[in-house]
Amino acid sequence: MASVAPPARPSLLDRLLPDRVLGALAWALLAVVIVAVARGHADWAKVPRTIWFHLATTAVVLVLTPVMLTRRKGDRRHRQLGWVWAGAMWATALFSLTIPPAGGRLVSPIALLSVFVLVMVPRLILQARAHNVTGHRSTVRGLVIGALLIAGFFTFPFNRLLGQWLFG
Repeated sequence: MASVAPPARPSLLDRLLPDRVLGALAWALLAVVIVAVARGHADWAKVPRTIWFHLATTAVVLVLTPVMLTRRKGDRRHRQLGWVWAGAMWATALFSLTIPPAGGRLVSPIALLSVFVLVMVPRLILQARAHNVTGHRSTVRGLVIGALLIAGFFTFPFNRLLGQWLFG
């Protein structure tokens, strides 16, 4: 008779930020982005296409994140949406590398984060394909918290486009 391992005890981060909370934070960030973009309508024609592509792929990730975190895992729909999410996350990081850093700097910290995302998204896919559920979940949560929510928060300082639109 096969034995079943007891379920792993949730980490402190899982208890502090369960998937529902991360999903709600993604929805909230999307709402703030929509408000900022709407408020900046007078400047839309001046915005380079790469920034529009970056915002569009970010919106896809922000819409799918709560869906992916709260729905059933591992089924066909999860895998399909996961490919879209991973592709949009990877494209978001790639497009961010085409945006010049603020303040005349050569490289921004966001560029380093983008390179990290470009490496981690393929790792995320390999973990899913290998059925490494723990590693896959950890990588997803790391990307959502670090590359989506924290990085998203830092798009709103006054010297950045969304911040100017939102607070301008």
